Amino acid sequence: MAEVGQIINNKYEILKLVGKGGMSRVYLAMDTNIHKPWAVKEIDKTVRDQNNEVIIQSAIAEANLIKELDHNAIVRIVDIIDEPDKIFIIEDFIDGETLNAIILREGAQPQEKVIEWAIQICSALEYLHTRKPPIIYRDMKPANVMLKPEGNVKIIDFGIAREYKEQNTEDTKCLGTKGYAAPEQFGGKGQTDARTDVYCLGVTLYYLVTGMNPSEPPYEIYPIRHWNPKLSSGLEAIILKCTRPNPNDRFQSCAELSYALQHYEEYTAQYRTKQVMKVVKFGAAVLAGLVFIGTGILALGRRANRINSDFTLNMDRAVMASSDSEKMKYYRKAIEIKPGDAQPYIGIVTLLKQDMVFSKEDEQIVMELVEPHRDELRRDENYAELAFEIGKAYWYYFTYGTEAGDDNTMTRRRTAVEWFSDAVRFGDSDTDSYRMASVYETVGKFTTTIDMKVREGNDGTEYGKYWNALRTMVDSISEKDSDVVVLEIYNQVVEAIIGRSKGFRGDGVNYGSIKAYLNKVVTGLNKLNPISNVNIEMKESILAKVEDATAAIERDYGMEGGSAE
Repeated sequence: MAEVGQIINNKYEILKLVGKGGMSRVYLAMDTNIHKPWAVKEIDKTVRDQNNEVIIQSAIAEANLIKELDHNAIVRIVDIIDEPDKIFIIEDFIDGETLNAIILREGAQPQEKVIEWAIQICSALEYLHTRKPPIIYRDMKPANVMLKPEGNVKIIDFGIAREYKEQNTEDTKCLGTKGYAAPEQFGGKGQTDARTDVYCLGVTLYYLVTGMNPSEPPYEIYPIRHWNPKLSSGLEAIILKCTRPNPNDRFQSCAELSYALQHYEEYTAQYRTKQVMKVVKFGAAVLAGLVFIGTGILALGRRANRINSDFTLNMDRAVMASSDSEKMKYYRKAIEIKPGDAQPYIGIVTLLKQDMVFSKEDEQIVMELVEPHRDELRRDENYAELAFEIGKAYWYYFTYGTEAGDDNTMTRRRTAVEWFSDAVRFGDSDTDSYRMASVYETVGKFTTTIDMKVREGNDGTEYGKYWNALRTMVDSISEKDSDVVVLEIYNQVVEAIIGRSKGFRGDGVNYGSIKAYLNKVVTGLNKLNPISNVNIEMKESILAKVEDATAAIERDYGMEGGSAE
């Protein structure tokens, strides 16, 4: 057991014990290098669970699963320290309390507040479900959701999450919390998938708005207005649909559930209509349908026209607005009208990165808007452009991880590659944006995977493609590009020559090409007159590295000479 004052891995000082269970202990710790608090989960390697399985394997699997994730509503793991007798997992310290603690203290929560939490949770679950491969959380319950003081939620404890395996017909283990787990979690009823998390979230909402714990008698999900008639019939219908025994009868995705929650008052009207229709005779319904079918078609046409008109009006207002806040307001209204149209999202991304900064807060705005509708957006003709713009926002302007002066280059590129890949996958191969997205994808994948490939000894054919992509980036520079973009490209070329010239030579890149593009970079830098101190320092830093790049070329190529390509 760790002690107060103990320093883990020469970095994390234990301040106090904040929680413990049968399998682990959680401490508040301080990073002595950057003075940042973290949560340290300590797990003894000798502890075994009720099935007599070694817990450490589950803990490592959980840690490896989470450390690849990046969502504002999911706890983040930053370090895994494996010692002979125990493992320490370093993750975000969440200043707050679980929803379970809140409901035990205060009882049922106001439905508006619960819906707000649920929409945030939907965003996180949809993010998990759209990973490659999808991740199924499987243990959604109030005890696994932390509420921060500012009102945002964080999902914690991924102990039984799993990657969805398309070839499986059912799960290999029956896992979940009694009362919250979906029927398929108990085996023999199919494989858990995204709809399993919809069920668990539905039960969670039931508990939060009624205060009736589904893990206690009467062990049944009643309509929520059985307990409180003042609750919304729309929310009641949504929760009932979430908790249907048959997954096909539930919401089929958390994006679909999120939309219903955001429009639960409309859902109320739909629900009431369905109840009324149950008592209408079939013959009368058919007759009414025949009489009014023409009117209905006409009404649908008018409604579509009105939607398009309102959408265009808000897009025009966004363009004409004089302030950023007004622009953002109209773009959001356009998204509410047509959530599957990429144009307002592109407007928002462009707006957020115009100050040459894409902060964690900016990222949160974009992801909360895009992720719930990403599948629908991928069917829109402008989605590839949206993915390309988000990729560039991460590549050039993402500031996350730089608070302590650290270089976040790998974080920026690793995150951007996913979006550039989408731009390629869903784009038109005849467009410039497609070609440039392919270039960025090539460079990003190279820089984030090359060290691993070097260790594996299969890096030999990667350098030529990488060099050609760098050349294309240099050749694509235009007067409209910001100093940040130009300097980032030049810096990447110079650093690539310093660190990879031997690989370039081995993969057939000739001396003339390397020298020509290094000279092109120097010429471009000398013509560049940045204004901000940060960009001035960046220019001077790159020029200072040119001598090292020249030395690397001469070292790895000798005096080959040759003409530039």
